[in-house]
Amino acid sequence: MNIQFNNRDPVYVQVVRHFKNQIAKGFLQPGQAIPSRRELANQLKINPNTAQRAYKEMEEEGLIKTEKNQPSRVTSNESILQDLRDELIIQAVNEFVTSVKSINVPLDDALTLVKQKYEGEKGDSDD
Repeated sequence: MNIQFNNRDPVYVQVVRHFKNQIAKGFLQPGQAIPSRRELANQLKINPNTAQRAYKEMEEEGLIKTEKNQPSRVTSNESILQDLRDELIIQAVNEFVTSVKSINVPLDDALTLVKQKYEGEKGDSDD
């Protein structure tokens, strides 16, 4: 597991964001076990309390489930997984709209370019 940490956001927030992206992209499957808090802290070279806080946040959001003496697992709840995908889509759209508005691109032009780019790169993950 490799995360490039930034100095803007708390580390636990960046860890949660990483897990959300991994789940949304299908790299972490519903029901899949994830590293223990201690293992995660060692892998990422972060404080174990930071790993604990990230897991607590993900548990509160329903992204992971932890049962006694069992490894934490990605939720299998389709509603939560769909909400996660929706959250990430909305976040990406908001960032895009903010960027496009800042350079005064007309909406129709932006939509045309988005459609061309999206359709031209279906299945092409290099870009």
